[in-house]
Amino acid sequence: MTAPMLSVESLTSGYGDSQVLFGMSFEIAAGEVVTLMGRNGMGKTTTVSTVMGLVRPTGGSIRVDGVPVQGQPPYRIAQRGLGLVPEGRQVFPTLTVEENLVATSANRGGGPARWTVDAVVELFPRLGERRRHLGGQLSGGEQQMLAIGRALMTNPKLLILDEATEGLAPIIREEIWNCLGRLKAEGEAILVIDKTVSALLGLADRHYVVEKGQVVWQGDSGAFQADAGIIDRYLHV
Repeated sequence: MTAPMLSVESLTSGYGDSQVLFGMSFEIAAGEVVTLMGRNGMGKTTTVSTVMGLVRPTGGSIRVDGVPVQGQPPYRIAQRGLGLVPEGRQVFPTLTVEENLVATSANRGGGPARWTVDAVVELFPRLGERRRHLGGQLSGGEQQMLAIGRALMTNPKLLILDEATEGLAPIIREEIWNCLGRLKAEGEAILVIDKTVSALLGLADRHYVVEKGQVVWQGDSGAFQADAGIIDRYLHV
């Protein structure tokens, strides 16, 4: 049996004396789109930060293609093929759009690179129109497109998006979802955190619901929709 691309098992971590994750477990296969859903403060971003090495785990395991990576520095984990679109976008404000993209470019898999500046601009035409603009001059939606493009420029095996459409105008959110749908159709593995349940159900293969630092429900979109109480129990404020 082929090992999952990403496997997280019994993961614990937190900040100082404050523990946030209490045994997080989930996995993602190649070409699969998976969500982490839950209320604010339940550990979704901490999970992503721990997987990426930005927060050091205190227990459990993180494996990429079967290789343990827990406790490794972020650049080492990124080199294993994980590309992060962080919450808040965090583009380089004093670099142009093109410079933002080139700054992160990598082709660790060998062979022709799938993602180049031209490929990102083709995916997000707005970035082509803003190619010479500084990151700090872009709108929030354009910055999110740039953040996604920047992560794609690492030619990742797995694209991770934390709060994919938070704070964006509806028309921009729709554009982001359409682009993620295209990436899925092209075989890109994606882990996505977002609050737009309807869009997540239409996009993802499977879902993990997080409550107080652990998974309390998992299943596909059909099972999610069949469980009438899951939104009230775990997603409504």
